[in-house]
Amino acid sequence: MESAAGGGLGSMRAVLAILQWWGFNVTVIIINKWIFQKLDFKFPLTVSCVHFICSSIGAYVAIHVLKAKPLIQVEPEDRWKRIFPMSFVFCMNIVLGNVSLRYIPVSFMQTIKSFTPATTVILQWLVWSKHFEWRIWASLVPIVGGILLTSMTELSFNVFGFCAAMIGCLATSTKTILAESLLHGYKFDSINTVYYMAPFATMILALPAMLLEGGGVIDWFYTHDSVFSSLIIILGSGVLAFCLNFSIFYVIHSTTAVTFNVAGNLKVAVAVLVSWLIFRNPISPMNAIGCAITLVGCTFYGYVRHLISQQQAAALLGSQGTNSPRSRVEMLPLVGDKEDKV
Repeated sequence: MESAAGGGLGSMRAVLAILQWWGFNVTVIIINKWIFQKLDFKFPLTVSCVHFICSSIGAYVAIHVLKAKPLIQVEPEDRWKRIFPMSFVFCMNIVLGNVSLRYIPVSFMQTIKSFTPATTVILQWLVWSKHFEWRIWASLVPIVGGILLTSMTELSFNVFGFCAAMIGCLATSTKTILAESLLHGYKFDSINTVYYMAPFATMILALPAMLLEGGGVIDWFYTHDSVFSSLIIILGSGVLAFCLNFSIFYVIHSTTAVTFNVAGNLKVAVAVLVSWLIFRNPISPMNAIGCAITLVGCTFYGYVRHLISQQQAAALLGSQGTNSPRSRVEMLPLVGDKEDKV
């Protein structure tokens, strides 16, 4: 009875963790789109900078004041050699996501972001010469096909927004791959990741934001109605961005990798539906089918990764035979974007 009660409590905790993760994620995306479209604050660099500042403060409070997680100590030299390059890519990922949100609908942007598994595998194959089983390549077919169908049938297609979203996928993949080598030896959770990377990202982005958008932001202050309430919304989006990272920490610790993968794809579907209900951006039937094919492909990809990982683990336990780089298929993490949600 105790084990059944414990299992039920664990399942309830996992469901609640996923729901609050969905809530923060969808809310951040919708608010960002609202800022660009309804508040006419068309400054994605500035919005990203606000997010990084709020996340830096939030991570400091979570670690040093609330003691939610112990601080992972990083050598000063490693902060510049390891953390800084990661922070640069981390910054590019978030900025490009916000830039794409300014020009294309949430539904299209979220679908393109689902292309990340494919770009990760392709980058590792082309640049790092890693080898993957045929099942991995086969699982990418519906993802690529769904993206192509969605892009060709998108009624609000914008070349600049599309390119920003695609390059953002490359940035996410690059960050995932770099994390394996640059952060080797450091077991970062989502909060410590933000604690170290957000201040660097703020430093990287502050000057370009002031040079490229400073004049426009000042003009917006003088011409926009209800500046105070708009600033509350912009700052609120930054606070929610950190809360999203905090929620990811609980999801990762409350669910399995497969559950996280499936929940992540369902989250995209929820974001698409909510954004359509709010902004009413036109979606054709073929566009919706393309989005659905992409999400099914992402779920299938996650299942294949999990299946192969289990088979490799069983093989390693059963035999200590040949284990040369050529004889084993190289694997990347099942979920590569656990910590990039600022």
